[in-house]
Amino acid sequence: MNRAVKIIVSGKVQGVYFRAATKKQADKHGIVGYAKNLSDGCVEIKAIADKTAIDKLISWSHKGSLFAKVKQVKVIDLPTELTSFSEFSIK
Repeated sequence: MNRAVKIIVSGKVQGVYFRAATKKQADKHGIVGYAKNLSDGCVEIKAIADKTAIDKLISWSHKGSLFAKVKQVKVIDLPTELTSFSEFSIK
């Protein structure tokens, strides 16, 4: 069963390869969607995959890339039928 989520990660998550590391995790687990920087300094991740893969990405997001300092991770479930991606991209 697929799960679609929007993950908002706050803290020191821009300029520390967070989006690139997120893409690496997504590719490793067969997740499609995107990661993008937000103007408030957070990173937004939209992701769709099977529940196990999404759970792994959410868990990874609490630590993030090597130099990231994650303060908060907010997860919002999305309707899977409204999310159509063919790969994981960095915006």
